[in-house]
Amino acid sequence: MKQEHVTFPCGNLKLEGIFYKIEGKGKVPAAVICHPHPLYGGSMHNNVTYAIAAALASSSIAALLFNFRGVGGSEGEHGGGLAEQEDTGAALQWLQTQRAVDSEKLALAGYSFGAAVALPVACADKRVQGIALISPYFEKSHIALLKNCIKPKLIVSGSDDELVAADDVAGYYTEAAEPKEFKLIKGADHFWGGYEEEMAAAVARFLERLFRQDQRI
Repeated sequence: MKQEHVTFPCGNLKLEGIFYKIEGKGKVPAAVICHPHPLYGGSMHNNVTYAIAAALASSSIAALLFNFRGVGGSEGEHGGGLAEQEDTGAALQWLQTQRAVDSEKLALAGYSFGAAVALPVACADKRVQGIALISPYFEKSHIALLKNCIKPKLIVSGSDDELVAADDVAGYYTEAAEPKEFKLIKGADHFWGGYEEEMAAAVARFLERLFRQDQRI
C-alpha cells in the first residue's frame, strides 16, 4: 500500500485528497471516504477516516480520502452538504480513472456529516455498489432515501454515542430497505477513540463481501 497526495477537479474548483494505492495486485476494488463536518473541525485528517482507509488497504481495497471544498487545501467554501455531494461525485470520477482501480467495483463510506453527504450520492450514482455509514446523522430526507435505496448498506453505531444516539441509528436501520446490515460497537462514542480498529474492520468485512459478489448488485 502506498499513500499519494493527489488533486482533482470539481467544476472550477480543485480538491485535495490522499490515495491509498494498492500495488502489485492488478485492478482492485476501491472506495471514497467522506469526512465529518468541516464547520466543527472535520477533515480527511481524522482518526476514523484514517482507520477505515488503512483497514481497506489491508484487504486490498484502494481508498481515497479527500477534503470537501473549503477544507485544508481544497478550494471553495462550505456548501451546506449539497455542494459536498458534487465533491463526492468528483472524487468517484477521479477514482474510477485510476489504472489500479477496478471501475466496476466502487463504494462509498461516510462518517457523521460525511455519511449524510455520501448517502444520496450512493443511492443515485450507478457507479456505486454499496455504502458504509458510520455514526450517521440523518434528517427526514435521508430517511426517505434509506427506504427506497436498494443498494447494500452497512450502518455502524457506537453504544455510547453522545451526538447521535444508538437507538436513533438503529431506527435508521429499521427504516432502510434491504439489503442492509447493522453493527453496534459497545463502548464507542461518536468520536471512536480506542474503537477505531473494530469499527474499521467491520467496514472492511462489509466491502470484502460486497465485492466478492456479482459486479452489479
